[in-house]
Formats: sequence, C-alpha cells, structure tokens
Amino acid sequence: MIYFSKKKIIGLVWLIGTTLVGYAGPPKYSNDFMYIGVGAHNFGMGNAVVASSNDITAGYWNPAGLVRIPTKMQFSFMHNEYFAGIAKYDYAGIAFPLDSNKHALAVNFMRFGVDDIPNTLNLIDADGSINYDNIRNFSVGNYGILLSYAYSILPNLSVGITTKIVHNKAGSFAWSWGFGVDIGALYTIKDWRIGLTVKDITTTFNAWAYSFTDKEKQILALTNNVIPKSSTEITLPRIQLGVAYHKSFKGKIDLTAELDWEITTDGKRNTLVSTKKVSMDPRIGVELGLWKYFYLRGGVNNFQKMYNSKGKKSFTVQPNIGAGFKYKDYVSVDYAYTDVGKASENQYSHVVSLVLGINKRKKKETSELINTIAPAPAVSPESTPENKIVEPSQNQPEQ
Repeated sequence: MIYFSKKKIIGLVWLIGTTLVGYAGPPKYSNDFMYIGVGAHNFGMGNAVVASSNDITAGYWNPAGLVRIPTKMQFSFMHNEYFAGIAKYDYAGIAFPLDSNKHALAVNFMRFGVDDIPNTLNLIDADGSINYDNIRNFSVGNYGILLSYAYSILPNLSVGITTKIVHNKAGSFAWSWGFGVDIGALYTIKDWRIGLTVKDITTTFNAWAYSFTDKEKQILALTNNVIPKSSTEITLPRIQLGVAYHKSFKGKIDLTAELDWEITTDGKRNTLVSTKKVSMDPRIGVELGLWKYFYLRGGVNNFQKMYNSKGKKSFTVQPNIGAGFKYKDYVSVDYAYTDVGKASENQYSHVVSLVLGINKRKKKETSELINTIAPAPAVSPESTPENKIVEPSQNQPEQ
C-alpha cells in the first residue's frame, strides 16, 4: 500500500487544478495569488489601504501613492507561509522617486509556490513493480512582476499605472504567461484621502501550454485524467475604492482610519453585497501611531454569508491585528496576525515584512504631495513695488 503525505496530496490537487483551469477556458477565479496582498502593515489593517498606502507597496495597492514615498529609494521584503509551511509566499520590491518630485518608479516581485512535490507518474515500471527510484520532485509556482509608474498632476492629485507580467509553472508539465494593467488615482483634501484602483483593467490574460511524454499521456488516460490542451484564461477587472481619514494629535499620536470597497465584475460571489453581475466586499482598517515610532493596527475583511443546517443565514468576518516599529523613514518592521479567531479559511496566520529607506527626501519635496494646496496670501496693491510711493529724503536735493 502506498501512503501519500499531506504535501503530496496538496501538490497533486494543485497540479490537477492548475491544468484543469487552463483546460476549462476562462475561469471565475484566475491569478488569485495576485490578490493575496503584500506588506504586513497592510494585512494588519485588513487590506484597507487603497487610499492610505504611501510606501513601496503602493505599487501593488494603488500606484498613485508612490509619489508620497518619503525617501529617495525604498526596499521591501516579506515572507509568509500557508498550510503549515507547505506553501510559501514571498515578496520583494524597490521604488525610487525621480529627481522631480512629480514622478516615481517601482518594481515588485511576488512568488507563491509549493516545492519538492513527488512526481509518481513513473512510479510503476513496465513489469508492474514499484520502483521508488523513479520518483522525481518538482515545484508548482506562480510568479508576478509589477512595473509601476506614478505622476503627480497637482500637489494633491496623483495618478499611477502598474504593468503586470504573470508566469505560472507546474514542473515541466504546464506553464503560462500573462499580461495585465492596473491603474490608480489618489486625491487628498485636508485630513481626507480618496483612492481608486482598477485592477486588470485590460482583462489580464494567461496563455497556457502543456507538455507530456507519450508514457505520461498513457498513464493519465489509464487513470481517467483529462489530458489538457493549450488554452487561454482571462481575469476580469475589479474596482477598489477607498476613503481614509488621518489626524495627528500634538505630534505624539496619529490616527488613520479607512473604509474600502472591492467590486468584482465576474458574477455573483459570496460577499456582503452581491448581484448576478457584480459583487461588493467591504474592508475596514484602523492604525494608531505613538510618538512616530510604534504602531498598532486592526482591521476586518472577508465578509461572507453562511447558512446552518436549518437554513438560517448568518455572516462571518475575518479580523486582523498588527503592530509595527518605525525609525524615522529609514526602517520599518511590521507584523500581522491575519487568522484571529479561526474566522478565515486561509491557513496562514503570521506575516512579517521589512521596509528600508535610503536618503530622506527634503521636506519641501514631500510636503506638497501630502498636504492640500494652501492659498497664496493676499497682496495689497499698496505693497507692490509699482505702486509704492517713495518719500524724498530730507538730505536729497530738490530738482
């Protein structure tokens, strides 16, 4: 009898799911790893950061926020694990505002994958005997590269665009390449910030290809598995709208609160508000800053409808908490616990990320991008040089 470990089962399910998704045509849930999120700071706030994101991770959440990065260069790293460490999710990025304070660029990289999955297709030799030496390990990985650009149209209005390159690979059996575009806008008025992001505005597509040896095809046929063919899948657009409020109290306490709505366009989902064509899911996040060094965060998201055995409807919600330490704008270490109370179906719980900044930008460069435009002081006609009357000096000779 052959026993399969948990990793084998998950890997096999992942492989079958990956191949069948491409075979079945345009699916409802494609490139889902691109929607997990990045940054422990953002996870702690329940991913309600479309309007308040102002570091390198803005390239993912809302590229328009990149112009508000306080340093001339910024790096970020994150590591996360799912299913008791079987699946790993990693993120890294670099961002740098250009010489002009109106432009910023960023490059972000993401990988979600399972490694060292045993391939048992060739486990049985031609004579029917089991040969464990024929087992070879492979990896299933999803990769995303995000290239972002932001431009400040006005001191309180910026826009941004993110170009996404998506690559999926399941060993030597299946792979795909995809391309998509996100756009974003950010508007600030006094203590309020309004953010808008449209992800996959061009309908991100993936082109799948498959490769099996004749022996592997024979094994798949004998085990009643469908042999997939080259195909394409698309990811439909989704809209994220956020409103944030930020208030500072005597420079010692900072409060940020945000409400986001995510609107998907691929039909009815299990969300708080849903119709046949679109679904809406709210996100709420709060951050409390103490002395510009310590931060406490909390948020709720993933609102879902549940029905018990008697058909009674109820709602579940995923709570999130987090904390962070920040030294000026040079170092930021953040932690999030995203599975409080076992309300989430996701099996990951602890998220840690690091943000490093190099060469702080001058205050003049960033103040205009964070605050609204202040009206110029009124100037009286009498004070202008043209209208100013110069009284002759007593020592000045008369003409």
